[in-house]
Amino acid sequence: MSFLRVVARHAARPWTRAFASEPSSLLPPATGVYQVFDRTTKRKQRDRAVSRDAGVGSRTVDYVRDEVADRMMERLLDIKRKFDTIVDLGSGPGHFSKLLEPEKTRKVLMIDSSETTLNRDPDEEFEVEVERVHADEENLLDVLSRNSQEAIVSCLSLHWVNDLPGVLVQIKEALEPDGLFLGAMFGGDTLFELRTTLQLAEVDREGGISPHISPMTDTKDISNLLSRAGFTLLTVDIDEVRVGYPSMWELLEDLRDMGESNAVVGRRHFLHRDTLAAASAIYKELHGNEDGSVPATFQIIYMIGWKPSPNQHKPLERGSAQTNLKDVL
Repeated sequence: MSFLRVVARHAARPWTRAFASEPSSLLPPATGVYQVFDRTTKRKQRDRAVSRDAGVGSRTVDYVRDEVADRMMERLLDIKRKFDTIVDLGSGPGHFSKLLEPEKTRKVLMIDSSETTLNRDPDEEFEVEVERVHADEENLLDVLSRNSQEAIVSCLSLHWVNDLPGVLVQIKEALEPDGLFLGAMFGGDTLFELRTTLQLAEVDREGGISPHISPMTDTKDISNLLSRAGFTLLTVDIDEVRVGYPSMWELLEDLRDMGESNAVVGRRHFLHRDTLAAASAIYKELHGNEDGSVPATFQIIYMIGWKPSPNQHKPLERGSAQTNLKDVL
């Protein structure tokens, strides 16, 4: 599906924002998990995105998450089961939770590490009962008991998790037997246009490159991670959301308002103006549309997994069929 965001801008607008404005220690916390992302910086970025202009900018850039939440809801509606409570992990202001109706669940439990984002929108915008919990998604079992939840969903929050295998294990542990996990996360080809453009501009102007877009999980790894975490009856599929922008500058501005600025540990905190200007020109030259806009691709990986249960449907053993396929065809 394609969008075109038309934004009126002044002809000349100075660039004043660095990719990340919070300092970060180069030494990760002393834990057994390698720290790729600075979670404290990410929380502050998301808090600022909602606090800026009383949340007006934050609501303006809901379009990607709203679209993905809508596609996730289509998958949930294919599951003919009503849940008493659904946990929305990394819920943000409730992009997915707002789509839930009483016919599907009685209550939604929203969990997010950014308290400001979590409480951005009032309960009146939801169709079901809402409970909000401010907690870190990486420590899910601190707020949910084991074997306690019927369904857990996650809409575009897992790409900032340092220990994705560990979080998937925690999700499985928090679910009841035969409990559902439905998730969507950005895939490795997300923003490939911006990634390659910045690399080319940096090599040309500065003689080297540094990470400005976070590493993301490759599609082929998700099934393995879900299986290793203990899920069964897996379904993984891929989709894309393509958005058109007037130029690279509007894309960067929207990523900031989404709370999606760079939060990689050890990142550079600025880019030279001439490097950014070169990147803008390269972006339009390599990827520009005929109408003068530039595209940005968001690759989305959708996943469904179930916690094992003795009463789950299981595939028949090989060779147990009673009808020959030749007779059918």
